[in-house]
Amino acid sequence: MNVVLLEPEIPPNTGNIARLCAATRTRLHLIEPLGFRWDEPTLRRAGLDYWEHLDWRLWPDWPTFRAALPPDARLWFIEAGGPRRYTEVRYAPGDYLVFGRETAGLPPQLLHEHPDRWLRLPMFHPGVRSLNLANCVAVVLYEALRQLGFQGEVAPPGD
Repeated sequence: MNVVLLEPEIPPNTGNIARLCAATRTRLHLIEPLGFRWDEPTLRRAGLDYWEHLDWRLWPDWPTFRAALPPDARLWFIEAGGPRRYTEVRYAPGDYLVFGRETAGLPPQLLHEHPDRWLRLPMFHPGVRSLNLANCVAVVLYEALRQLGFQGEVAPPGD
């Protein structure tokens, strides 16, 4: 699986997502511009000492990232207002889960170009528009991994 963060802004979110991706052996794609510097202490602290275990790529912009993907790459755009819930699709190994900036989400043009790939997390309170980005990534990624049978899971001690 692949997690894509388009222009992430908050270092602790990115650090937590990096740790999640390291733990699940999921490749993380970060697309610039980033809202922080690489030497940001909160970025490193949130990822703790897991950065060395992370498979990640840094891309200068969306067009460069998109051009590097195979034509048949399956991208899922997770954003509020999507026509389908994230649980209503079948994920496949190698899929890309795309998330936008914490303050602005994904660009509307991108969502409208791919309405069949636009997914949402259900919300239950009209006064709360979204969840924390790291939480959203964890929820969707673990659903995809669940559907794929948690392939590669480390056996618990004693098994």
